Amino acid sequence: MDIDERLEFLRKGAVELIREEDLRAKLLKSEKEGRPLRVKLGADPTAPDIHLGHTVVIRKLRHFQELGHTVIFLIGDFTGMIGDPSGKSATRPQLTREEIEANAETYKKQIFKLLDPERTEVRFNSDWMSKLGSDGFIRLASHVTVKQILERDDFQKRLAEERPVALHELLYPLTQGYDSVALRADVELGGTDQKFNLLVGRNLQREYGQEPQVVLITPLLEGTDGVQKMSKSLGNYIGIDEPPQEMFGKVMSISDDLMWRYYEMLTDLTVADIREMRARAESGEANPRDFKVALAKRIISDFHPGGAADAAEEEFNRVFKRKEVPTEIEVWAVPYGKYKLPRLLIEMPFIASSKAEARRLIQQGAVRVNGERCTDVQAVVDLTEVGRMVLLQVGKKRFVNVVPAIGQSSYDPNMPADGTDDVIE
Repeated sequence: MDIDERLEFLRKGAVELIREEDLRAKLLKSEKEGRPLRVKLGADPTAPDIHLGHTVVIRKLRHFQELGHTVIFLIGDFTGMIGDPSGKSATRPQLTREEIEANAETYKKQIFKLLDPERTEVRFNSDWMSKLGSDGFIRLASHVTVKQILERDDFQKRLAEERPVALHELLYPLTQGYDSVALRADVELGGTDQKFNLLVGRNLQREYGQEPQVVLITPLLEGTDGVQKMSKSLGNYIGIDEPPQEMFGKVMSISDDLMWRYYEMLTDLTVADIREMRARAESGEANPRDFKVALAKRIISDFHPGGAADAAEEEFNRVFKRKEVPTEIEVWAVPYGKYKLPRLLIEMPFIASSKAEARRLIQQGAVRVNGERCTDVQAVVDLTEVGRMVLLQVGKKRFVNVVPAIGQSSYDPNMPADGTDDVIE
């Protein structure tokens, strides 16, 4: 690729590049001197699983890797104990060192489904932050003013609403920014919610006499509901460690409009290729369903070996298509738990407004669970497994995919599985 082609390749899917002329200069200098750029992506291990929303920026990291640059996946085991305030209206609960370490181990395994382990540096920011000491931290803090930190939208909003802002939260952008100094990063990647932190890193590098990093910002991916950011707690996510059949079903449930956004952000197809496919679908020349199947198989192939994608398609067709289930189905999140079937139905008021109505529908044989007719009003539907999605059909035309919204229930997932008190009635 020439320089313009490389820039276009790296810009694909990005919403902002600060600054493009700096990246061009860095790429040309790297080529001339034979020194690969150091490209950094940081992630705090605050949860054990990575979902497709996280992979948008990891995929961009791989693009730099494919161009021969050094990529650094930085696990924020130090910053994770503070908790990133980005986009938060309240102080995050602080994690223990044990929780951080356990989550970090899963991150190390999962990222190599997209990145080449031979060309990836995995670093931990406790390596330098823990050694900085109190005097070093005070010197670091002298490079940023209180006014600069309080310019952050999240903090301004909380202060205006008289919500507390803990002092340690003000230090988070400072510690993330210093990571770029410690690693001498040429480029840092992050989502739109990270822009403030990324710019602090750019400013700190100037303060420490380094050439400021280029900041490449990627959008936040909408979840399967097509509305809110993909999130485990909202139940609208697709985890990269989920079984292929679950991944296939969830991709097939998204809207046609959202499909094109997933193509842009979750595949390496060119913008021109995606536009051409969309034009064919919208003109009626091709069936949108075929493009959605191809998208599901592309995504599965990134994270599962061999013929997993083909097997997932065959299973989907066996269970759903041959029973004339539509491929675009509403996704509805309910609080995490085990449900008696009548109770689950009234969680969706558009299906049943009362338990009596729900029981009547079940007894009349109008309800199917994952394609199987269910007439037992005592049947239990388990929505306690991460990544679980249950297809409900009521009558001939009403379909909904139900997913657990983790963190919205008092249900105890550690309760013995053979107990009865844990079933929501």
